[in-house]
Amino acid sequence: MLRPSTQRYSVTRPLYSEDAFEDEHAKVYRKHKTFLHHVIQYFTCTSERAKNTAISLLPIIGWMKTYSFKEWLLNDILSGVSTGLVAVLQGLAFSLLASIPTWYGLYAAFFPVIMYFFLGTSRHISVGSFPVLSLMVGAVVTRLVPDEGLPANITAFEGLTKEEQRVLVSASLTFLVGLFQLGMGLLQVGFIVMYLSDTLISGFTTAAAVHILISQLKFVLGLTVPGFSGPLSIIYTLESVFTQITSTNIHDLVTSIVVMVMVLGVKEINDRFKSKLKVPIPIEIIMTVIACGVSYAFNFSENHGVDVVGKIPNTFESPIAPSLQVFQMAAVDAFPIAIVGFAVAFAVAKVYSVKHDYVIDGNQELIAFGASNIFGGAFKSLAASTALSRSAVQESTGGKTQVAGLLSAIIVLVVILGIGFLLEPLPKSVLGAVVIVNLKGMLMQVVTVPYLWKKDRPDCIVWVGTCLAAIFLGLDIGLAVGLGLELLTVVFRAQFPHCSVLANISGTDIYRDRKDYVNIYEPEGVKIFRIPSPIFFANIDFFRDKLKDAVGFNPLRILRKRNKAVKKMKKLLKKGELTLTSNGLQATCSMPIEESEDESNMEDLDKPTDYSDLPIQVNWNAELPANIQVPPVNIHSLVLDFSVVSFLDISALKGLKAAIKEFIRINVDVYIVGCDPYIIEKLRNCKFFDDEIKTSIFFLTIHDAMLFINESHPPKTVSEKVSGSFQYQHVNGSSTSSCLAIQAVSDPTSTWD
Repeated sequence: MLRPSTQRYSVTRPLYSEDAFEDEHAKVYRKHKTFLHHVIQYFTCTSERAKNTAISLLPIIGWMKTYSFKEWLLNDILSGVSTGLVAVLQGLAFSLLASIPTWYGLYAAFFPVIMYFFLGTSRHISVGSFPVLSLMVGAVVTRLVPDEGLPANITAFEGLTKEEQRVLVSASLTFLVGLFQLGMGLLQVGFIVMYLSDTLISGFTTAAAVHILISQLKFVLGLTVPGFSGPLSIIYTLESVFTQITSTNIHDLVTSIVVMVMVLGVKEINDRFKSKLKVPIPIEIIMTVIACGVSYAFNFSENHGVDVVGKIPNTFESPIAPSLQVFQMAAVDAFPIAIVGFAVAFAVAKVYSVKHDYVIDGNQELIAFGASNIFGGAFKSLAASTALSRSAVQESTGGKTQVAGLLSAIIVLVVILGIGFLLEPLPKSVLGAVVIVNLKGMLMQVVTVPYLWKKDRPDCIVWVGTCLAAIFLGLDIGLAVGLGLELLTVVFRAQFPHCSVLANISGTDIYRDRKDYVNIYEPEGVKIFRIPSPIFFANIDFFRDKLKDAVGFNPLRILRKRNKAVKKMKKLLKKGELTLTSNGLQATCSMPIEESEDESNMEDLDKPTDYSDLPIQVNWNAELPANIQVPPVNIHSLVLDFSVVSFLDISALKGLKAAIKEFIRINVDVYIVGCDPYIIEKLRNCKFFDDEIKTSIFFLTIHDAMLFINESHPPKTVSEKVSGSFQYQHVNGSSTSSCLAIQAVSDPTSTWD
């Protein structure tokens, strides 16, 4: 690499306007396909396309063909066993968040995993329950089947116990979430997750972690707290907890504290020595086994009133049909659950796909999770996504493919059918402690707020606004508020961009903001204005206001003043009060002439100035006769830098056309540089050009326009100032053909890099 001080280049080429460039370089006009052609192509089936579609819908076909049994199978087995044990514990724990019996959380670690094994494109995520999703499901469950009072008026509830009613709501909601995800996948709208920024997801998951933490206090303290849902539910929950704080079960509290301290301590060891540990110490499993043994030995349930997991059926329950009435009552809640579940899973999957160099398909992931939740919902499973901690276990223990996920499901199957009874004495306070410990990563996201405030305040507002709204108004409303804030920040950035006036860096063809550099030259009589955003209906007025600020005057006001002045001069000429002398027009009356305030013909004042009846051309920057006052215009050319303008809408096009005409009518030449050819084509199609605005105002670069301006308005004193910056010359004696000559002495030892 050359040192910057030795790098030089010399370019000699014609001065190009857009018209000149198109004349010299023929443009290829491509025939665009019609909408009908796209429809026909979409529904046309060939053998190759059918094969690709099959592979796309069943990604297992692709990666199983390359599966290396010798190198990968052992790793997948070890990873599957480790992940399965964690999935069992988290399934039991996260089911508490959904306010349903604990063993249904195990179903979420089995049924969705089986379906994702065939349809998913990620090889490393662990499919199953996720605390945020479980909490969102729990909010719907407690709303339709509250702890106190009558359940919702749903026909399918007849003859069912409260637990069975809640399971029906959870299963139906999971089924509906799957329908939403599958529908979005088939409609190819996987891009929708792009509208959930990392900042929004971070604020939302932090708020969810706060909700989860508060919801687990009743298990950690051994209290009976009714479930609340809706806005301010977190306040009502805290009120209920603190009202009963004197009734805390000391055995639950001590057990929870011991479990949390031990798990946090060992997890810290795992993180610090992860390079030396082949497999992380499964401290959660160890503490669960110990807690089960202690609870069984001392009979915590009967002797000390500790709430335990209780009976776990050693069989799968028969599938059920979802309730259409639940669909109607929970549709508004199901959609954000579907979006959040997919967004979290896709974000985790993308991290591992980049790390291990393979591709994931967002639309196929939607189809995979949709089918998984439909399948799981039919078997009373919780809504499935992924948990970062569980996926980290699957990847860090050597998992190579979803074979590890399948083996983890087999471990869950063994627990459900064989050894589930061993978990029956497990205190729910232990599960609550495990849940709280797993919130550490989400809660620690709050430390990003000071960083965001310093680096990007709009993003900080999105984070804080989403988090606070989700905490106090509920997760569903909080997500909507976050999306609204995010869209507002996008609109705000586009509607109020940082416009700037550019000047020339001496000795170069480079133009930068005149406020940012010392060795910078601003051409006399020229303003170079840049707007760094698309121009559309929301910011066209802002653009015009900033343009007026940059040039220092309002062109429409100047035009009106000039037209009024010309009318007065013509009127005075007719009356003989203004005569033509060798020095120009001179008033014969020394009395000041008052300006008329009649603005009835305002439209006439906005038209181009008519000099037809005046004997001489008026110099508007000189002193005018008869005390006529018109503000001077200190520029002759205006350059608009459109190099970062990506699109114009119709409203902006009309506003831009009006603004350009206002400048042209006061004899200020307007040039547009760096404009995208597609925008120029749109301007042509929308009849932008007319007798006043020509296509010749477009130039390839700012420097091309500046050289042309210096030919049209030769500077008197500026030429000496810019002799080191650029030079222009006539070619073959023609005043209209110029060459750009940006020349510098090259280091004879330098080479191109």
